[in-house]
Amino acid sequence: MALQNIGTSNKDDAFYRYKMPKMLTKIEGRGNGIKTNVINMVEIAKALARPPSYTTKYFGNELGAQSKFDEKTGTSLVNGAHDTAKLAGLLDNFIKKYVQCYSCGNPETEIIITKTQMITLKCAACGFISDVDMRDKLTTFILKNPPEQKKSSKDKKAMRRAEKERLKEGDAADEEQKKLKKEVAKKKGSSAGSKGASMKKKRHGSDEDHSPVHSQADDEDQAAIGDDEDGIQWQTDTSLEAARQRVQEQLSAVTADMVMLSTHEEKQNSVKKSIECETNGKENGTTDGKSHIRLVDEIKDYLKKGTSASQLKSFLGALGGSSQEVMDALFAALFEGVAKGFAKEVGKKKNYLVAAMQEDGSQMVLLRTIQSFCGKARPEAVKEVALVLKELYDNDLLEEEFIVQWYQEGLGGGNKSSPIWKNVKPFIEWLQNAESETDE
Repeated sequence: MALQNIGTSNKDDAFYRYKMPKMLTKIEGRGNGIKTNVINMVEIAKALARPPSYTTKYFGNELGAQSKFDEKTGTSLVNGAHDTAKLAGLLDNFIKKYVQCYSCGNPETEIIITKTQMITLKCAACGFISDVDMRDKLTTFILKNPPEQKKSSKDKKAMRRAEKERLKEGDAADEEQKKLKKEVAKKKGSSAGSKGASMKKKRHGSDEDHSPVHSQADDEDQAAIGDDEDGIQWQTDTSLEAARQRVQEQLSAVTADMVMLSTHEEKQNSVKKSIECETNGKENGTTDGKSHIRLVDEIKDYLKKGTSASQLKSFLGALGGSSQEVMDALFAALFEGVAKGFAKEVGKKKNYLVAAMQEDGSQMVLLRTIQSFCGKARPEAVKEVALVLKELYDNDLLEEEFIVQWYQEGLGGGNKSSPIWKNVKPFIEWLQNAESETDE
């Protein structure tokens, strides 16, 4: 089957890796019953990662004709006689609206229906969340027939819990097997020892047999002790040279472990000291204010150019400073002077926050930034901090475990009297209640 690039903007790119089959149509029927059958609609929809009913319905809406997709037979029918080129043009419009990312143009997106019944496209390549125009007729059909969603974070958490339980059960079974093997080995050793003792008594009691005591009984004892379940015999070299070598190897292994332990402790102490210095500096106001202002000014100048969130990602990665400093500067540049309506502004500019979350631990960095931003004499912003967390949680920027960990660290830290924890508490209780309901 002939293939073509997905999207008209990429049709001349010979190395474009996203392909789909060329459309094949067939005119069926006569008179008022004439219909156009898109023969390979299932294959096209599979390449676009969209249900074939969406593309069929889109054709009918744009052409003002009735359309139907049969799930059992996989046939896509549109009333009337329509050219293949015309339907291919409509398919390109569908790809622009419902498949390609509005930022990078990548077709590797997923349709997400928010709790407010809005349709968005989440890009797996750049992380941008595109807002679909809800005035289009197809949006009503998508809301009534939502696509199969991927497993949510809660489902993934439940799977991780089940996996942990399975591993615990496996470890317990392994321990039981080891105990059984040890008991079997002990029984074999005791039986072999009793046989050897009886043989020794017989040899010592008889005057005719003057064979050495070390001959047969010791061989049987060694076989009973040295043989394991697989029938392998283990022998130990008891010479003086071998003993010295074993002692030397043990000493070198112990010293290596001590060196590794000391270096690991030194690294941990250095990290702790750097964190303490940073936190103490922030609390006492002794951090380098000039570098923060410089970062804020650079980000503001870059945002004034009208750059997209995907372009901002590479710019932030090239900035100097730690991830916490960059996140603080980005927050200051995006929400400078914002107090009332803080949650609404965060919802509008969430895509820029996605660009800053480039590495592991970025969720805790974002939470600490929100804490410091609200703590700088912004009582109106503090009142909306729970709404901000809810907005970021609904858009998968923050996960429950990090939010709860941040909340518990805040209550146990030196700033536990801050009003932010009082405002966050209802949202934390809601998270934990929702989690317990899913567990039940």
